[in-house]
Amino acid sequence: MSIDLILFSAINGLATRWAWLDIVGIFFAQDAGYLLLAILVGLFLFSFKKYWRMIVESLIAAIIVRFVIVEIARLLWFRARPFVDHSVHLLLPSQSPQEASFPSAHASFYFALSTIVYLYNKKLGIFFYIVSFLIVIARVFTGVHWPSDVLAGAVLGIAMGLVLNKIFKKIRTPF
Repeated sequence: MSIDLILFSAINGLATRWAWLDIVGIFFAQDAGYLLLAILVGLFLFSFKKYWRMIVESLIAAIIVRFVIVEIARLLWFRARPFVDHSVHLLLPSQSPQEASFPSAHASFYFALSTIVYLYNKKLGIFFYIVSFLIVIARVFTGVHWPSDVLAGAVLGIAMGLVLNKIFKKIRTPF
């Protein structure tokens, strides 16, 4: 048995044991990312001059890694979601079995976002990283990703955030 399957079974095996944990898991797997985006919108609206660059860079990094890098990786290597070939506690039944699991788009997006935010504001960045970690663990908990999917997505997101931040630092802006 692979380490991926062992870790997946341990995390997903907690699903359906306690209703409160299922509710929390589903919230983080589906909706917690909106909290992070709402924080960015709030910063944009109320502290534009201070945070505009961080917000723009974080969104660019997250969008590029999610919609370019992840999609290229998924075209090159299809990996089925855990519920396709295994008996799992699937708490998000709306997931398509035809959609590739590797790498996790959620992990890549939110970890890219978190990386840029962290590079500008350590305290807020740590909060973003914690929520991003809970999001990706919840994706495994709810049965839609393998642990290696979210790990690869997180690594891609962090790497994209670091690389683009170096590029962005060289670009001068009028503000």
